[in-house]
Amino acid sequence: MYYGEIKDCDIANGEGVRISLFVSGCTNHCEHCFQPQTWDFEYGKPFTEETEERLLSLLAPGYINGLTLLGGEPFEPANQRRLLPFVRRVRAAYPDKTIWAFSGFTYEELLREGSYPRCEATDELLGLLDVLVDGRFEEALKDISLRFRGSSNQRLIDLNATRRSGQLRLLPDRR
Repeated sequence: MYYGEIKDCDIANGEGVRISLFVSGCTNHCEHCFQPQTWDFEYGKPFTEETEERLLSLLAPGYINGLTLLGGEPFEPANQRRLLPFVRRVRAAYPDKTIWAFSGFTYEELLREGSYPRCEATDELLGLLDVLVDGRFEEALKDISLRFRGSSNQRLIDLNATRRSGQLRLLPDRR
C-alpha cells in the first residue's frame, strides 16, 4: 500500500485534532474528486513499518483526538488488508482515541456479501472504527455547509451506536 499524505494536526476530517492518513488507490473515480491523483495505487510513498511507527508517535499527545483514514479509498480490498494490522495497533495503543474512516463505498456495500469492496478484512476493520463517513461524492448534491463531508448523500455513521443498537445510527448533524 502507498499513501499520499499524512496530516499531523488535522481539524477538517473528524472531530477534534486528528492525525490523518491519505491512502492511495481508488476505483470509485468520483466526478469532481478533490484528490484524483490518489486514484493511482502507487501514488506517493510506500506505507512501511517506519510509517506506522511515525503515525503511532504522532498519535501520542493528549491533544490528539484520534486517527482518520481517507484517500484514495481505505476500503479498497488491498488497502483494507494492509490497514487492518495497523488499525489493530492503534486501537491497542490508544483505546481512548477515536478512529474515523472516509469511504466512497456505502456501509451497505461494505457489508454485502459478494460486493467488490468486501473482503476477509472488512468486518474486523469496521469493528475497530468509531465513525464511517460513507458514500461517493456527488457534485449535484454538493453542500459546503455539511460537517465533514462534501455532498448530502454522504453519511456520518456512528459505528459504536450502530453496533450497540443493531440498527444504523448517524452522528447528530451539528452545523
